[in-house]
Amino acid sequence: MKRAEQAADTRAALIEAAKRLFATRGYLNTKITDITAEAGRSAGSFYNHFTSKEELLEALLADIASASDEKAAAPEHKSDFSDPDAIRYHVAAYWQVHREHAATMLALNQAALVSDDFARTLSRFRRTQLDDLAGHLVNVRNLPASPEVSLTLLVAMIDSLAQVWFDMPEDEAVEVITRFAYRALNARDYPAQRP
Repeated sequence: MKRAEQAADTRAALIEAAKRLFATRGYLNTKITDITAEAGRSAGSFYNHFTSKEELLEALLADIASASDEKAAAPEHKSDFSDPDAIRYHVAAYWQVHREHAATMLALNQAALVSDDFARTLSRFRRTQLDDLAGHLVNVRNLPASPEVSLTLLVAMIDSLAQVWFDMPEDEAVEVITRFAYRALNARDYPAQRP
């Protein structure tokens, strides 16, 4: 195996080990030595790829951003939140990304609690995500608050439900959140079911 391939393999092993440990122990209770042991790598190998546990977490955050970008680039993506199908698409995409990265999402929040630097990193990420959605409200009339506050409330609702209602079937969660979000954003009843 070539050196570059070995390095990529080690980096991937460290990332996967961190995800497993964050899921079982939490971010705060996971040490770098735990990650290297779980990955079957030497403790020093970690520092060939990351300067800190926070930098590893930033790599995981980049994975979430990439997954979100893939959803936004999909042909079925709609960007008009006056259309319930557009809201449904975004709710489903968020729900799927959150479920696929649940341990990382929890780790991000834990890291932000103990590190002001990481809290700023997470805040910038969230701001970018909200900025990407701002144009989705152009055709929405009678927003309950400013576009920024309305989107923040929507994302917070989905995020909170994804954390506490994890056992709910995905299709049911998406439908409930879509209906609620449509009514909240558009200040009108959800359209009748299609035949």
